[in-house]
This record gives sequence, structure tokens and C-alpha cells, in this order.
Amino acid sequence: MLREAAAIGRMAAARKAGPGAVGALAEIFIAAVPFHAGAVAAGYMPIKDEIDPGPLMAELEARGHRLALPTIVSDPDAPGDDTLVFRSWHAGAPLDGGPLGTRQPAAGAEAVRPTVVLVPLLAFDNAGNRLGYGKGYYDRALSALRAAGPPVVAVGLAFAAQRVDAVPVSARDQRLDWIVTERGAEACR
Repeated sequence: MLREAAAIGRMAAARKAGPGAVGALAEIFIAAVPFHAGAVAAGYMPIKDEIDPGPLMAELEARGHRLALPTIVSDPDAPGDDTLVFRSWHAGAPLDGGPLGTRQPAAGAEAVRPTVVLVPLLAFDNAGNRLGYGKGYYDRALSALRAAGPPVVAVGLAFAAQRVDAVPVSARDQRLDWIVTERGAEACR
């Protein structure tokens, strides 16, 4: 029920914010989020009415950063235990269709370890908790990246209106380090 309400709220936020929101988000991100030279940024291709990180990703690539996109990979030995692998990508490069309406680099694209992961979401709270679609892809991926080190920064991208008072969390949920919206950026840790 919370996910349904958050999805409806995000749809309304996307309509209200309009197309200028993605440009504002990119400018705010560049000005606020610490980003070292040579960082690998894993973005995403938006589905439904997720805020589009495309202009931000193009700007990061223009500044010399390498880009990656998530690819859902199925484990033939563990059906239903899909994981996210981040594969190298260049802005404008062709994409393959993936599960759940996603678009992702071809299976032969190089797997890379991102330094910064841009994370879509349905809702977020002030503590950096996010509500996703409930499959746990990003939580598992962030957990594995953080456990393997070096540090990875998780940045939730959203419309400001997606903020809620509290997102329910479990022990498996991974907190975001930053939230960036069309109205501002906040460090969560």
C-alpha cells in the first residue's frame, strides 16, 4: 500500500516539477556532491516517471568520469536470485531491453566497480532511507560494494515531493549517503 501511494505521489511530482527538474538536478548535483577525478558513476535509465539522470550523466562524462549502468543478471544456479552488475556505458550508446522494463548495456559490456551509484526511488526520508520497488536489487548491490571496499557513495535521485516522514526499514536496507532533488542536495550521513 505504501509503494502504491509513493508511486502515485511520484507521478504527481513528475508532472508538477516538469521537464526543467532534470536540468536543475544536474546543476545541484555537480555543485554539491563531492566527486573525485576519475570516479566511475553508475546511473540508471529511468522507467515510468523516475527522475531522469540523463543530463547529469552526460555532464559527468563530459567532465571525464566513466559511466556505468546496472544490468540485472540471473544466476542459473539460484533461480530467482537476480543481482545487479554495473557495466560500462557511454552516453547515447545503444541499450538492450532488460527485465522489468529496464534498459541496460549489452551482456558483453565490461563489468566495472562504481565509485558513485545514482539510485532511483519511490520515496525517501530525512535519514537517507529509500523505498524502492521491493525486489532489493540496489540494497544487495550496495551491500556487496560497501563490504568489498573502497567506499562507494549512494546518491538517491528524486523529486523533492517524494520526501516522506519515515520509510520503513529492515536490516537488509542500505542507507543513501546523499539525496539530490530539483530543489537541493542533502548529505544523509
